Amino acid sequence: MIVVFIFILGLLVGSFLNVVIYRLHRQEDFVKGSSKCLFCGHKLHAKDLVPLFSYLYLNGKCRYCKHRFSKQYPLVELATGVVFTLVFLKIVPELNIYFIGFTDLFILIYWWIMSAWLIIIFVYDFKYYLILDKVVLPAIIVAFIASILLGISWLNMLLAAIIGGGFFLIQFLVSKGRWIGGGDIRLGLLMGVLLGWPDILVALFLAYVLGSFFGIILLSSGKKHLSDKVAFGTFLTLATFLTLLYGSQIVGWYWSLFIYY
Repeated sequence: MIVVFIFILGLLVGSFLNVVIYRLHRQEDFVKGSSKCLFCGHKLHAKDLVPLFSYLYLNGKCRYCKHRFSKQYPLVELATGVVFTLVFLKIVPELNIYFIGFTDLFILIYWWIMSAWLIIIFVYDFKYYLILDKVVLPAIIVAFIASILLGISWLNMLLAAIIGGGFFLIQFLVSKGRWIGGGDIRLGLLMGVLLGWPDILVALFLAYVLGSFFGIILLSSGKKHLSDKVAFGTFLTLATFLTLLYGSQIVGWYWSLFIYY
């Protein structure tokens, strides 16, 4: 039952993340103001905004003008629900929220917040090929403060941030900005502060594996060409989340490939 509640919580947060992404792009305040249809401007009521259900019930269309909405809305809501559930199962494997300690509760909320941030970065970069400073920089500050409160060495975070940010800074300087953008550098800093050493190496490695895998698929299918832009921030955020949850398992699986009994 608790898993269902967490999933629904994730759906609700995902609905809010859609608002944030949309209003960030339009440079609007995502705290104030009511929701409205992007096409007819009609104010949307509570019955129109039930996460996932409203989209399915209305067949993905506005109740008032019948214009079809983007599939981004249900996908982000669903993804956030799944992500919140996975984080919860990682932190509270016994599924007993009533006996969770203060530290674990703090980690749970912290990971939920950072996961939501990563989803915003993922979707925004996927849609607009841009990683916003107004999103990444506050995330770095929150991750640093939370990690200090959790007793993580600031030297560990500094080393990982230098590796993460420096790795992309070198590429930026060598290519004169042709390979990657400045947003990737700052995302590398966030990855370092969030993951620490040595998990930053796992995330970077995983990001390039994922990028290569999907890149080959897109090239072979003709959907992308070698000269096309690639939203690499999407792979970085996905790799960060996977490393956050399964970093030790990924390392263990990797080394098992080279160990023979």
